Amino acid sequence: MTYTEQVGEKLNVILEKTFDAEKGFNKAAENIENKALKNYFKAKSQERNIFGHELKEEIKSFNQEIDKGGSVAGAAHRAWMDIKTLFSLDDEESMLEEAIRGEKTAVKEYEDVINETQLPSSTKSLLVSQKNKIENGLYSIKTLEDIS
Repeated sequence: MTYTEQVGEKLNVILEKTFDAEKGFNKAAENIENKALKNYFKAKSQERNIFGHELKEEIKSFNQEIDKGGSVAGAAHRAWMDIKTLFSLDDEESMLEEAIRGEKTAVKEYEDVINETQLPSSTKSLLVSQKNKIENGLYSIKTLEDIS
């Protein structure tokens, strides 16, 4: 199966949001004192960096163009986390809630592409694997909610 322009566009959207998430998690790690949460955010940032590089390689393997730069929505999400950091009485809890919201959104976006797009098996496998890692992270984040 070959990539259509539509598949390339959808994967580039996920790629942009993946790098936005990496930056957001990194920013959260910089602005948090709780060691467990800091480690969680650092790990999620590194995970998204790996996801992004995997996606770029997959897109390139099908001779598709890779879009550069972060999305406007990602910049807005990071700005919202900055605002919550400045004005919230419980910064860590707010940042954790925002991270959970972002992860749930990411899972939905992955599912949309997986379910609505004709994908080569290697791409589908990669997306399912990444989505599953995000979902597993959502389950493990529940333990962090208790310590924040």
